[in-house]
Amino acid sequence: MITDIDGVLVGHWTDREGGTGCTVVRFPEGTVASAEVRGGAPASRELELLAPHRTVKRLDAVVLSGGSAFGLAAADGVMAELEAEGVGFTTAFGVVPIVVGLSLFDLSVGDPTARPGSAEGRTACRDAHAGPVDVGLVGAGTGATVGKWRGREHAAPGGLGTATERDGDVVVAALLAVNATGDVDDGTRTAGPVDLGSLRRTEEAFHDDGGAGGAGMENTTIGVVVTNARLDKDGCLIVAQGGHDGMARALFPPHTSADGDALVAAATQQVEADLDLVRALAVVAVERAVRSVATASDPRPAHR
Repeated sequence: MITDIDGVLVGHWTDREGGTGCTVVRFPEGTVASAEVRGGAPASRELELLAPHRTVKRLDAVVLSGGSAFGLAAADGVMAELEAEGVGFTTAFGVVPIVVGLSLFDLSVGDPTARPGSAEGRTACRDAHAGPVDVGLVGAGTGATVGKWRGREHAAPGGLGTATERDGDVVVAALLAVNATGDVDDGTRTAGPVDLGSLRRTEEAFHDDGGAGGAGMENTTIGVVVTNARLDKDGCLIVAQGGHDGMARALFPPHTSADGDALVAAATQQVEADLDLVRALAVVAVERAVRSVATASDPRPAHR
């Protein structure tokens, strides 16, 4: 699990009736991070701060949330909680927590007016703990679905998935909320003709603002890759890119115009490691985390 990395804590807020939720990942002091977006329709907060050429080199928390762009408000509560704890970037006038937000579209599941906000983000932050992490249809994965590129009637449950890869002392772990346009590919898919008609209908539905006949904007796979390696922001960006390669191995089709696929890669600076090794481990960790949601046994929230 992602909490296999020392100092990483995870907490959830879940609204099963509303079909949404949020998940907070907290990092130990000294964590460095960067990010990569490959989907066409991201909902995010503070990602630009993680660009290698930007000044701030720390990351305190990532908030994964449902509720589409509305769900980004959950990060406000996380910032308030961390500020109260004295956690953040130090200024002459107090600390400023560095909190990144990533959201997915789950408004078509359960109650579209149920969205994570500041209070819900703060609750998830207070729930953050080490040890086993609940996965499946919980937290940011509560209203997640996959396989919508052929039409909503083909949708299947998505959810939160996590996996860890190791090589000696080097550990790389991933936590993803999988709410993809595409299908989860278990590795047995054979080469063959792509249903271009389904892809075109998905793109048309997206550009028509979520027409009822297609997948629309009801998508996005978001997540976090964490390693205990000592990496700078440039190295973290390369690891995030590797994570997207893992996503592309486990989802088909990946990174469509109707997805907002985004990954944050964080390094907790605990052991020396070769960057190519860390990237390779990230590919496999993300691939396994995505595929793990296909075995989720939680009840699926009802579609409206």
